[in-house]
Amino acid sequence: MESEARKQLAQLTDNRQLEEFRISFLGRKGHFTVIMRQLGSVAKEDRPRMGQMANRIKGEIEKLFKEKSAALLASAKTETDAPDLTLPGRFPTVGKLHPVTQVMNEACAIFEQLGFSVAEGPDVETDHYNFEALNIPAHHPARDMHDTFYVTDSTLLRTHTSPMQARIMENKQPPLRVIAPGKVYRCDSDITHTPMFHQVEGFLVDKDISFADLKGILTVFLREMFEKELPLRFRPSFFPFTEPSAEVDIACVMCDGAGCRVCKKTGWLEILGSGMIDPEVFRMVGYDSEIYSGFAFGLGIERIAMLKYGIDDIRLFYENDQRFLQQF
Repeated sequence: MESEARKQLAQLTDNRQLEEFRISFLGRKGHFTVIMRQLGSVAKEDRPRMGQMANRIKGEIEKLFKEKSAALLASAKTETDAPDLTLPGRFPTVGKLHPVTQVMNEACAIFEQLGFSVAEGPDVETDHYNFEALNIPAHHPARDMHDTFYVTDSTLLRTHTSPMQARIMENKQPPLRVIAPGKVYRCDSDITHTPMFHQVEGFLVDKDISFADLKGILTVFLREMFEKELPLRFRPSFFPFTEPSAEVDIACVMCDGAGCRVCKKTGWLEILGSGMIDPEVFRMVGYDSEIYSGFAFGLGIERIAMLKYGIDDIRLFYENDQRFLQQF
């Protein structure tokens, strides 16, 4: 290969041929990349020698490539072949992460600092994991809350990331401390809802876990996310897979709790749902609820991004208007 590369370099006469050579030998799918990926199949005692040889030869070819590139540039015979240094410079727009991606990454980072691991699951889910395993049997009124996109009678686009609770608990024993970020889907669309949005489900299972542990974790998370000492309140609520359940409100980030149009003059904003995992869920995954307890919570990333950045229409996230996206 080294001999062939040297031979080809000596015969190159223009930049097009030079680029073809670079792709063939030095590109992401080039000969050297293929060789480096195959080193894993080489006998263990030969790997160091083979790796060093491949790196040495690649380095020599890269050096020769740069020399050939400089030589072709220097040998340009006409004015049109050489770059016109009097032309104004080009300043390409620098890309940025989408605000939803930024908030998702930030949320995951905070929970990872609190000891949670990250797990991902399928967007196309079975009825069993999306509903049945979470204590939501057929004809349960809670199914009406989800406005589900069904693919078949038993297959659907997941309405929340909570199915990861059952999937993980079926295969692992406590202690567990997991978050599951991802896309979820519901038949809903207005200025505060979209048919597809992002959610982070989190749960913790161990011995002697109480509601106080849930309150502590969520308090730390929300204060880190909004970078201020936010007052919180936990309102009794209902979710089929947690008991007791609570909606979590934060003091309005727009008016600091004084009351405004965003919080409807209440001073509070609903931010997420949470609760202690129902013993029936433990029973379905084979956990002994007399030994283990745990909590779960779910939060919408778009909801948090809207509050964090003062955005009043969720549809702005998906219109791909560069003037909007470049602000973040």
